[in-house]
Amino acid sequence: MRDRVILKTVSVSLPFGIGSMSWEADPTERKAAWSLYVELVTRIAVQSLEVDQGLVREALNSLYSLFGITREVLKAAGPDVGGSRDSVGGIAIAVLNNGLRPFLAKWHPLLQAWEAKRPLGLSPKEHEQNWSEEPKLRNELEVLRDGLEKYAKALAVIAGVEE
Repeated sequence: MRDRVILKTVSVSLPFGIGSMSWEADPTERKAAWSLYVELVTRIAVQSLEVDQGLVREALNSLYSLFGITREVLKAAGPDVGGSRDSVGGIAIAVLNNGLRPFLAKWHPLLQAWEAKRPLGLSPKEHEQNWSEEPKLRNELEVLRDGLEKYAKALAVIAGVEE
């Protein structure tokens, strides 16, 4: 007797202009959603970065690493996670392209140019805090974080660990 594939209807609301959707997620999608969820919620990506805490460079590196992680999860899961809008694969790709990519494309080169100007003897933290754009970057990082929290919640729903 063959194992039956149990489908679970999920409805999620997503950030970055992706919108809402509903479909039947299969076990492969649920497992991929769980993997993406764990990677996302264990990073600075969905944690507040207070003004006096951490380096924005570390936050940007953590966000950038989500590209490689997402690729690996989707490749390992195979085509069953899908590339259509109403699939874990489609959602993950849309979050990367609509949320992370524009943010990183804007801020990574600006921060890198500032970092190149750091004088000897000045810590990276002090140098970051001296950058006039640092407060704006932190504000935009907080807006992005709100969107990533919404994405993490959607992944939790798809994975079946939250309703």
